Amino acid sequence: MSILREQAEACKKASRRLAWLATGQKDRILLQLASQLRARQTELLAANELDCEAGAAAGLSVALLDRLRLTPERVEGMAAGAEQVSRLTDPVGRETAWTRPNGLLIRKVRVPLGVLCVVYEARPNVTVESACLAIKSGNGALLRGSRSALHSNQALVKIIQECLVEAGLPAEAIAGVADLSHESITTLARMNGLVDLMIPRGGAELIKRVVETSTVPVLETGVGVCHLYVHPSADLSAAVPVIVNSKCSRPAVCNSLETLLLDQAVAEAAARLLEPELRPRVRVQGCPRTLEIWPWAQAASPENWDTESMDLILNVRVVRGLDEALEHIALHGTGHTECILTQDLEAARRFQREVDACTVNLNASTRFTDGGEFGFGAEIGISTQKMHARGPVGLDELTTYKYWVEGQGQIR
Repeated sequence: MSILREQAEACKKASRRLAWLATGQKDRILLQLASQLRARQTELLAANELDCEAGAAAGLSVALLDRLRLTPERVEGMAAGAEQVSRLTDPVGRETAWTRPNGLLIRKVRVPLGVLCVVYEARPNVTVESACLAIKSGNGALLRGSRSALHSNQALVKIIQECLVEAGLPAEAIAGVADLSHESITTLARMNGLVDLMIPRGGAELIKRVVETSTVPVLETGVGVCHLYVHPSADLSAAVPVIVNSKCSRPAVCNSLETLLLDQAVAEAAARLLEPELRPRVRVQGCPRTLEIWPWAQAASPENWDTESMDLILNVRVVRGLDEALEHIALHGTGHTECILTQDLEAARRFQREVDACTVNLNASTRFTDGGEFGFGAEIGISTQKMHARGPVGLDELTTYKYWVEGQGQIR
């Protein structure tokens, strides 16, 4: 039997112990995890430094190195996230009930999915976020990180498993996948009966490979080609910090802004305000009209409009009104996050209705599409599909339901 199958079978068996664990017990595990993350910060940072040194030597991009790196602030963020998840309402066991005319009582009860397999690249914080959400929602989890984060993930999984064992639970309920070969992803994606849901978190190629090879249901956490449209009625002084935050606060993540759409009515005025903020640190790739306003920018290629750069690169297009902005987003959006800056409520509502995306923002940074920012404590990914979950995936989306039908001997 392969190591992967052994791990999956052990996780499946252990998940049955987690499935109906009392809420208080789950919360105590999460609080213990938060405490251990803080207490062992030095150990975690040392393990992470090994990964960062190896990544730099291997030529990882600045964006990937940023995703890989742990800092004291990011460790604290993971600990605080675990505490926040512990305070959230437990979805498991939540029910609605009704009685049929024949006396049958039908109860619709929330239950865990079973075993989640999360496949991700370079981000050690995903290890903790996934584990916290899996524990609180009563699911087992197989965590398949990347080689680039090997030491970081091993250190984090060790702490998580120690917390489980201390609570009297099998360590295998949350497991770091031992086989990090490319083939392991396909193997896991075809483990029907052992793995209940595949969740790929990463670039377009990783997501495509899982979707195309999996026989297990897949929750697509899509690529973020996010747009922001500056409407003629926008407050431009307020717009500038929103645009800068959307692009520059953390360009390597999926909710970072990729394309800025400037309405022609305010393009020159907006450009004057934006230039001192963007020119020193962002590579702007623009349409012909953008190049007239900003001669220092580079010409955008057709491929740029469909590319998630994960870098300090911003595409800029001047559009002739809301219709053209909506058309551009319809052609190039990936269903992640789209934003409009406007003081015109009618234009705002039309944008919100017509844009096809999991999150549509009005006068707020694209960077708010995040489980923590939504109050979910953490997220296991941001789904750009429409079934069964959409947007930041939290506890409720990691459960399904079953029907309990109770009678007194009725027959049909």
